[in-house]
Amino acid sequence: MDLQHPWHIDPRQARDIQNRLKCLVIPEDRLEAVRYVAGVDVGFEDRGKITRAAVAVLRYPELVLSAQSIARLPTSFPYVPGLLSFREIPAVLAALDQLERQPDLLLCDGQGYAHPRRLGIACHLGLLTGLPAIGVAKTRLIGVHGEVPDRRGSWAPLLDGDERIGAVLRTRVGVKPLYISLGHRICLETAIHYVMTCTTRYRLPETTRWAHRLASG
Repeated sequence: MDLQHPWHIDPRQARDIQNRLKCLVIPEDRLEAVRYVAGVDVGFEDRGKITRAAVAVLRYPELVLSAQSIARLPTSFPYVPGLLSFREIPAVLAALDQLERQPDLLLCDGQGYAHPRRLGIACHLGLLTGLPAIGVAKTRLIGVHGEVPDRRGSWAPLLDGDERIGAVLRTRVGVKPLYISLGHRICLETAIHYVMTCTTRYRLPETTRWAHRLASG
């Protein structure tokens, strides 16, 4: 199946694309040795008219910044909850194309499988690039969960009905947890492992922190 699709579409067409692509997500480990991890984040300029995508590549496991890239494109899709990847990914792809070397793993600021149609930005971007990807979100989009123990590394399953769609992960004692979900070519447990090993003394992993600085300008 051809993974490429147009970007100048309406929300109904975007939902159709999500429903078509979601069955292609690989929810198991298909990743090679991870030597470079990348954080992906997106911001907007000129009252939303310009999409600013940032990619920060860190050496793993040292978490030392190795490369960075920023791309700006005119925003071509409206803000619609559940369809943010159509608004953000074109600029992210442009930023990735500027890198001399592609990372081994993407940590996206946003949802992956924990999405109403199981195709958040981490899944969508993973499919289009072929790279293993993880969704690292600061807030919940869908699903319910129990209490997460206040211990670093503790987590509770995020459920949509009877289906486990992600994990609510405590990366630091005394702060709000993160919402982790697989994106592509990685299972949830492995995704949790990489988020934790990319997290130092802050709530967010270093990949996200670096990318956010770049995306915020």
